[in-house]
Amino acid sequence: MKKWIWALPMFLLISCQQRPMQAEQKRVIETYIQAYNSFDVDGMVQHLHPSVVFKNITNGQTDLQTEGLPAFRQQAEQAKQYFSHRRQTITAWEFTGDTVTIEIDYEGQLAVDLPNGLRAGDTLRLSGQSVFVFEGDRIVALTDKS
Repeated sequence: MKKWIWALPMFLLISCQQRPMQAEQKRVIETYIQAYNSFDVDGMVQHLHPSVVFKNITNGQTDLQTEGLPAFRQQAEQAKQYFSHRRQTITAWEFTGDTVTIEIDYEGQLAVDLPNGLRAGDTLRLSGQSVFVFEGDRIVALTDKS
């Protein structure tokens, strides 16, 4: 028992430091999701790093990537037109240092017809995950996977 007792203070110190960081990361992500669900682009970008990289991956293929805050904002503004309603619901959290992965359930009602045959009024339901990478208190990378 005495062999590991010296590690206890270090473990407690690290644990205490991680909790406030995780709480802040969680708050930032919840703010982002709430803004996303409300079509509030200003709210979505308020915690993004100026050089944020965004990727959307569908079935293992990257189908959209932006670099920088202006490109993210432009894409987010354009995406608003496709849905009359949308909701991401967080179902699980995983914290690993500067990276937070959330599992999500997504539901959106289309506002326009899409080339793949989906029509305005159709409801789209997906499960996936979003991976947020932080630099300090800012999101420097965001990858959505479905």
